[in-house]
Amino acid sequence: MQGKKWLKKIKWINIYFPYLFSGIRVKISPDDNAIIASMKLKWYNKNLVGTHFGGSLYSMCDPHFMFLIMINLGKDYIVWDQAASIRFKKPGKGKVSARFYVSPEEIARIRDEVEELGKKTFRFYAEVKNEAGEVVAEVDKDVYVRKKRKVAQTQGAT
Repeated sequence: MQGKKWLKKIKWINIYFPYLFSGIRVKISPDDNAIIASMKLKWYNKNLVGTHFGGSLYSMCDPHFMFLIMINLGKDYIVWDQAASIRFKKPGKGKVSARFYVSPEEIARIRDEVEELGKKTFRFYAEVKNEAGEVVAEVDKDVYVRKKRKVAQTQGAT
């Protein structure tokens, strides 16, 4: 694990206001390769028809692939969410959760491709599931990665 600074910040996400006030809870795996986000249906995150508000379902999924890549690549890379889409498959009721996973092999592939190309956008996929394991929503995330440029130091500058 290379992004210790990011990992420390991400561990505070459960008290980040948009998550705290939507009832979203996040857990990071001990190996730093997976994040599980979950949300129980409450009066403050349901829509007019009594199911999970779509914006909260997306919010639950928003930054996690970016976080996993930042943690695992470390400080020498710039990582940004570039695009996303969500497809709602069925009404979300009760507790819903999503698992975001980037394997060590995939991290190595990202590092190799960015080293070769200079920058690249990678696509990731996750499913939001209800307690019965049924897919409530599908999420695609495009994450941009590039190596940071080294700034040359000038000698004798005043």
